[in-house]
Amino acid sequence: MTRLRTRLLVLVCAVTVLAVVAAASVLHAAARSDRLDVATPGGPAVAAGRITLTDRHRIVFRNMAWGPHRDELTTVPVAAPAGARTASGVKCLRFYAASGTGVCLQAVHGALQDTYRATILDRSLKEQAHYAVPGIPSRARVSPSGRLATWTVFVGGDSYAGTNFSTRAAILDTRTGELVPSLEEFAIRKDGRSYRAADVNFWGVTFAADDRHFYATLATKGRTYLVRGDLQERTLTTLRTNVECPSLSPDGTRIAYKSRDEGLPADAPWRLHVLDLSTLADHPLAETRSVDDQAVWKDDTTVTYALPGDFGADLYEVPADGSGRPHPVLTAAVSPAYL
Repeated sequence: MTRLRTRLLVLVCAVTVLAVVAAASVLHAAARSDRLDVATPGGPAVAAGRITLTDRHRIVFRNMAWGPHRDELTTVPVAAPAGARTASGVKCLRFYAASGTGVCLQAVHGALQDTYRATILDRSLKEQAHYAVPGIPSRARVSPSGRLATWTVFVGGDSYAGTNFSTRAAILDTRTGELVPSLEEFAIRKDGRSYRAADVNFWGVTFAADDRHFYATLATKGRTYLVRGDLQERTLTTLRTNVECPSLSPDGTRIAYKSRDEGLPADAPWRLHVLDLSTLADHPLAETRSVDDQAVWKDDTTVTYALPGDFGADLYEVPADGSGRPHPVLTAAVSPAYL
């Protein structure tokens, strides 16, 4: 009996300790959450308001500033990005919009684990449809007409800098509801020949204005390629190597992308470049820091991108011709869309 009582006493003590630890963890998480909901002194002014995706000359982005509107879609005038922010109440991990259509990649918080979905938004940020996605959101884009939406998610690993990751890139026709759940369904033409491999990954889709063609990154056998896709033919054709996260310029003539340049650290290997699609000649931009982002064209002469900041990320811009120097646009912001 003595041994049994001793074992029971040990068991009770262990359960009690675990209960105390669990309770402390919950209280700590709750306290941390409460702190995140309090605006940081000196941070940007943010207030709830109405946002529409057809307001011109504005930027809509994910607000990263700590406070009650963290992670919400927020807007400021392009001409006054440091001014007061208007927050929508709609939370996104990744976002993009064009011509009154938005795509919002969201976390769905569960009791045991989070899941994720892609939500299509109308001009008033009202949900039109949503689709379960198989991993952590990474990239999002909408075609210039607003008809096509795309998203990329990580389904293994969590960084493009490493080698242990897998991605899924999907394309949705928002008018018909037709969904291509993975570009791996398309036929690949690599170096002029049909190509198939078990290790292919695609990410970073960017659309042409015709709602038929697009560009993306293909990775296979340790190399990356810029591919041109055709939605009607369901084909992907390689154009050149060492192109990641392409972004097509508004005039459709150039691609901004991140290149793995020689001599850079393994965990920060990228330099922003711009590629001329007619000649396939390219040049590095004046931003010399490693940029792990799919750049956004502000207009035909300037690109915007995110870099790590005190609140998670800040937005910068730099001339697309390689001249000038980068300068900050928005603190505590990511996933911008210029309306």
